[in-house]
Amino acid sequence: MEPKQIREGYLVKKGTVLNSWKVVWVVLSDDGVEFFKKKTDSNPKGMIPLKGATLTSPCQDFSKRTLVFKLTTTKNQDHYFQATHLADKEVWIKDIKRAISCLQGGKKFARKSTRRSIRLPSTVNLSELYVLMKDQETGVRETKVEKEKRTFNHCFTGNTVIDWLISNERARNRQEGLMLATGLLNEGFLQPAGELSKAAAEGATESTLLDQVDALYYFADSGFFCDGYSSDEDVIVKEEFRGAIIKQGCLLKQGHRRKNWKVRKFILRDDPAYIHYYDATKGEDEPLGSIHLRGSVVTAVDYVPDAKKYDVDGNLFEIITSDETHYFLQAATAEERKEWIKAIHTVSKTGK
Repeated sequence: MEPKQIREGYLVKKGTVLNSWKVVWVVLSDDGVEFFKKKTDSNPKGMIPLKGATLTSPCQDFSKRTLVFKLTTTKNQDHYFQATHLADKEVWIKDIKRAISCLQGGKKFARKSTRRSIRLPSTVNLSELYVLMKDQETGVRETKVEKEKRTFNHCFTGNTVIDWLISNERARNRQEGLMLATGLLNEGFLQPAGELSKAAAEGATESTLLDQVDALYYFADSGFFCDGYSSDEDVIVKEEFRGAIIKQGCLLKQGHRRKNWKVRKFILRDDPAYIHYYDATKGEDEPLGSIHLRGSVVTAVDYVPDAKKYDVDGNLFEIITSDETHYFLQAATAEERKEWIKAIHTVSKTGK
C-alpha cells in the first residue's frame, strides 16, 4: 500500500554533510519524512524513516536558532529541522509524534480518534463549524493575553469557545460544547497555547479542551505568536514593525532583477500595513525587504510574464502597490493563496 500523506510544507533543514541551513519542501507520510529541493521536484533529496525514530523538541543544540526540532533515526543519524513560526512548529511536532507512535503500536496513522472517543455525531461538520468560528464579525474573538511572563497574541480562552458554541446554538449546554470543542482540538483546527492547555492536550490518552478562563487556544492557521516582556530600556521598534502580526509563513517570491524564484518567510502586519519578507534560513533581525500595503491591490493570477513554466506553476498571486510596483508570489496550495489574498486585502484597506 502507498504511504498515507499526512502533512506537507516548507521547513528549514540543516545539511547532513555541510552545516548550511536551507529551505526544503517536506512531506510527512505515515512511515517517513521526505524532503525536496523544490516543491515541484518529483524525486526527494532524502527520506527519513520514522520506525524507531525519536523526536526531540525543544532542541537546544543551536543557541542562536529557535523553533528547531530533531529527528534521530535508529542508526543514530540526527536530522535538524526549523519551523518559520511557533504555530507551524507545533502542528509538525504533533503529527510527527503521532506518526511515530502509530508505527510503534502497529496501527495506521490517525489523529486522535475524535468521533469514537467522544461520540461525536456523524452529522457534525467540524470543517464548517471551524469556518464559522473564524468569521471576523460573528466568530470567536481573538485577543492578546499576558500570562506566564509572556504575551500571547491572536488567541482565546477555552471557556470563550464553549460560550460561543452555546450562544450560536451549536451546543445545548456546556457538556455538548466541550464535546464539539474537543473534536476541533483533536482534528487540529484548534491548537493549545500555554502550559495548562498543552498539558491537557498531550498528557491524556485523548486530548481534551479545557472549559477554563486561563486555558489558552488559537486557530491553527491564524497569526498566533507569543513573545516575552521587553524592558523599558529596549530600543523603540521601527514604526513599520509596530503592527500586530496577522499572518505569517513561507511563500515563493520572484526577484525583481534576475526574475528567479526563492522561498521567503513573510510576516503580515496590520497597522501600519506592511508585509516584510526574510531569508527563512536566518533570523528576523533584518528583513530582506518590505511592501507597504496601504492602497495596494492584490489579485490571483494564472501566470507570471517573466517566469519559466518549470520554475513555478499554480497558486500565484500579485501585489501591486500604490506606487505601481509589482510583486509576484506563489502559495503552496489554492486554499493558502485564498487566505493570503483575503488577509492582505483587508490590511490594505484598514491599515495606515
